[in-house]
Amino acid sequence: MTIADDAFAAGGGATDGRALIQERCSSCHQKEADGTLHRIDHVRKTPEGWTMTLFRMRQFHGVALSEEEQRTLVAYFADRQGLAPEETAPYRYVLERRPAVVEEPVTDGDLSVMCARCHSVARVGLQRRDADEWTRLVNFHLGQWPTIEYSAQGRDRKWWEIASTQIPQLLGTKFPFKTDAWTDWQAAPKPDLAGRWAVAGHRPGIGSYGGTATVTKAENGYRVTYELTDAAGKPLSGEGRSVVYTGYEWRGTGTLDGKPVREVFAASRDGSRLDGRWFLTQQDEVGGSLHALRIGGTASAILGTSQSFLKAGTTARITLWGAGLDRGEIAFGPGVSAKILSRSPTAMTVEATAAADAAPGARSLTVGGARTDGFAVYATLDSVRVEPDYAIARIGGNSGPVPPMTAQFEAVGYLNGPDGKPGTEDDVRVGPMPASWNVEPFNEAAAQMQDAKFAGAMGPTGLFMPAGAGPNPQRQFGTNNIGDLKIVGTVQDGSATLTGSGRLISTVQRWNDPPIH
Repeated sequence: MTIADDAFAAGGGATDGRALIQERCSSCHQKEADGTLHRIDHVRKTPEGWTMTLFRMRQFHGVALSEEEQRTLVAYFADRQGLAPEETAPYRYVLERRPAVVEEPVTDGDLSVMCARCHSVARVGLQRRDADEWTRLVNFHLGQWPTIEYSAQGRDRKWWEIASTQIPQLLGTKFPFKTDAWTDWQAAPKPDLAGRWAVAGHRPGIGSYGGTATVTKAENGYRVTYELTDAAGKPLSGEGRSVVYTGYEWRGTGTLDGKPVREVFAASRDGSRLDGRWFLTQQDEVGGSLHALRIGGTASAILGTSQSFLKAGTTARITLWGAGLDRGEIAFGPGVSAKILSRSPTAMTVEATAAADAAPGARSLTVGGARTDGFAVYATLDSVRVEPDYAIARIGGNSGPVPPMTAQFEAVGYLNGPDGKPGTEDDVRVGPMPASWNVEPFNEAAAQMQDAKFAGAMGPTGLFMPAGAGPNPQRQFGTNNIGDLKIVGTVQDGSATLTGSGRLISTVQRWNDPPIH
């Protein structure tokens, strides 16, 4: 088992957790005057955060824990010293291991430089401590990585003065140990997630999917089976097991379409929704979104569609996934007619026709009381954007221990908004389009190094596959196959050819891969 596994495995009960802490932790973390254990009882973290803490105790301090004992402790700590749903919400991208996320700079104090130059902002934001405990963490950083004070963006300021005075106070205010959100969540009833669920999601480069999931109780968690179809109607099946930490943090392992996957979902407070991401176990940059709504209530919802657009003057077969779809009429708005081919409570397939003069733009798609605003009608596209517009891939393989990390792109069609200009905030997103792909050097230096020749290649679905790891004697200086590339997607829209581009840095391997980067 690796460091990343524990948050996805079943744990033991509360009694076992308390006994383990007393037996394995209390000799170093001594009891304080108020009965709490030093350090341990003054931190709150996610399941992944506690996994990393226990790994460090084993790696740095030689704490003897079996894998089962570590799983028990992760469950115990996450349930009693976790984060409330509102506290994790801004940083779920790092828990879900979403690729190509560019974090927003932290405007408070100097946190982007003092903290986020070595790891993500999310790694800080997914912990809660008071100012004194943040100070202890600063001391640990300096003791463990003494060059932190002299490295880039450290030596150009009074690093220790800032780190030991301003930063703990700021973090203690921004991410405090005691919060109303956590107090409220501890007192709130925790939902039972067993039942049938309507499911929909999107896998970049492949397309949308939907169907149902059946969740049943199992020892220390749940079992789940999936009955899904993709946008083309191909069946997708899956099954797995999950643990729910802190009352809402779903962590699952299983298979989907025959491939090993992991799941990181968050349940809503009332247990009516699950939202998150699944990804391949050994290739976490490959995965898809998932949105689920519990079946059985009176609520109706459209969770997803097999395609998000319709071209004026054409007819297409479109499948909708959701709940309560067997009730009410379907409507795409003026100029679009729909013939129902099949329908059930969780899926509806229609033959939709857009008149040649149907007004282009964003549409509200409704089925009875269910509505989604993510649909568009278009006559001709105004622009194409490559999404994401910035991504990272990593070389690997070639008999080395670390596999390559791919990067997935989509060519997304857009209509101009009211300002009549492409590339502005009021543009209307039409959706991913079939495209051809190629790579070009991003700048003059990349052209001189022939990065486009050596760094890797694009596949037909927009997947970039990096070249093999290791020095390449065919390259200038015998360097490895890294590169700074422009990713170009070309869409044929009738007689018009539209292109969009994004930037890809294909860089070296990542040798450590913690649960929270």
